[in-house]
Amino acid sequence: MTNSSPAPHQEPDHWLVRPTTLRKIWWAFGALLLLSVAADAFIQHEAHFGIDGTFAFFAWYGFLSCVLMVLAAKALGWLVKRPESYYEEDKS
Repeated sequence: MTNSSPAPHQEPDHWLVRPTTLRKIWWAFGALLLLSVAADAFIQHEAHFGIDGTFAFFAWYGFLSCVLMVLAAKALGWLVKRPESYYEEDKS
Protein backbone atom coordinates (compact mmCIF):
# COMPACT_ATOMS: atom_id res chain seq x y z
CA MET A 1 0.00 0.00 0.00
CA THR A 2 1.36 3.41 -0.89
CA ASN A 3 1.06 6.57 1.08
CA SER A 4 -1.33 8.67 -0.94
CA SER A 5 -1.39 11.73 1.26
CA PRO A 6 -2.21 14.76 -0.81
CA ALA A 7 0.47 17.31 -1.49
CA PRO A 8 0.15 20.48 0.53
CA HIS A 9 -2.29 22.82 -1.08
CA GLN A 10 -0.43 25.65 -2.76
CA GLU A 11 -2.35 28.83 -3.31
CA PRO A 12 -1.68 30.55 -6.61
CA ASP A 13 -0.09 33.97 -6.27
CA HIS A 14 -2.55 36.79 -6.15
CA TRP A 15 -2.25 38.96 -9.25
CA LEU A 16 -1.35 42.01 -7.15
CA VAL A 17 1.76 40.40 -5.67
CA ARG A 18 3.30 39.14 -8.91
CA PRO A 19 6.49 41.05 -9.82
CA THR A 20 5.32 41.67 -13.38
CA THR A 21 2.05 43.16 -12.18
CA LEU A 22 3.80 45.36 -9.63
CA ARG A 23 6.17 46.64 -12.31
CA LYS A 24 3.22 47.47 -14.58
CA ILE A 25 1.44 49.28 -11.73
CA TRP A 26 4.55 51.37 -10.97
CA TRP A 27 4.88 52.31 -14.65
CA ALA A 28 1.17 53.20 -14.84
CA PHE A 29 1.36 55.41 -11.73
CA GLY A 30 4.52 57.07 -13.05
CA ALA A 31 2.84 57.79 -16.38
CA LEU A 32 -0.22 59.16 -14.59
CA LEU A 33 2.01 61.41 -12.48
CA LEU A 34 3.83 62.72 -15.54
CA LEU A 35 0.55 63.34 -17.36
CA SER A 36 -0.94 65.23 -14.43
CA VAL A 37 2.18 67.40 -14.07
CA ALA A 38 2.28 68.02 -17.84
CA ALA A 39 -1.39 69.03 -17.77
CA ASP A 40 -0.42 71.80 -15.37
CA ALA A 41 1.22 73.60 -18.31
CA PHE A 42 -2.19 74.01 -19.98
CA ILE A 43 -4.06 75.30 -16.94
CA GLN A 44 -4.12 78.94 -15.98
CA HIS A 45 -3.69 79.33 -12.24
CA GLU A 46 -4.83 82.18 -10.08
CA ALA A 47 -1.98 82.57 -7.62
CA HIS A 48 -3.04 83.63 -4.14
CA PHE A 49 0.41 83.65 -2.53
CA GLY A 50 2.69 84.19 -5.52
CA ILE A 51 4.62 80.94 -5.30
CA ASP A 52 1.52 78.80 -5.79
CA GLY A 53 1.35 79.99 -9.39
CA THR A 54 4.63 78.28 -10.33
CA PHE A 55 4.72 75.29 -12.66
CA ALA A 56 3.88 71.99 -10.92
CA PHE A 57 3.61 73.73 -7.54
CA PHE A 58 1.31 71.11 -6.03
CA ALA A 59 3.57 68.25 -7.15
CA TRP A 60 6.81 69.61 -5.73
CA TYR A 61 5.14 71.10 -2.66
CA GLY A 62 3.50 67.77 -1.83
CA PHE A 63 6.77 65.89 -2.34
CA LEU A 64 8.73 68.38 -0.23
CA SER A 65 6.09 68.23 2.52
CA CYS A 66 6.26 64.43 2.55
CA VAL A 67 10.06 64.46 2.83
CA LEU A 68 9.92 66.98 5.68
CA MET A 69 7.31 64.92 7.55
CA VAL A 70 9.47 61.79 7.26
CA LEU A 71 12.52 63.68 8.53
CA ALA A 72 10.49 65.14 11.41
CA ALA A 73 9.22 61.67 12.33
CA LYS A 74 12.77 60.29 12.29
CA ALA A 75 13.94 63.14 14.55
CA LEU A 76 11.00 62.63 16.90
CA GLY A 77 11.72 58.90 17.05
CA TRP A 78 15.34 59.62 17.91
CA LEU A 79 14.26 62.09 20.57
CA VAL A 80 11.78 59.82 22.40
CA LYS A 81 13.44 56.43 21.92
CA ARG A 82 14.13 54.33 24.98
CA PRO A 83 16.92 51.83 25.61
CA GLU A 84 16.20 48.20 24.72
CA SER A 85 16.16 47.27 28.41
CA TYR A 86 13.55 49.90 29.28
CA TYR A 87 10.77 47.44 30.06
CA GLU A 88 12.89 44.78 31.73
CA GLU A 89 12.28 44.32 35.44
CA ASP A 90 15.02 45.21 37.85
CA LYS A 91 16.09 41.84 39.31
CA SER A 92 18.20 43.28 42.16
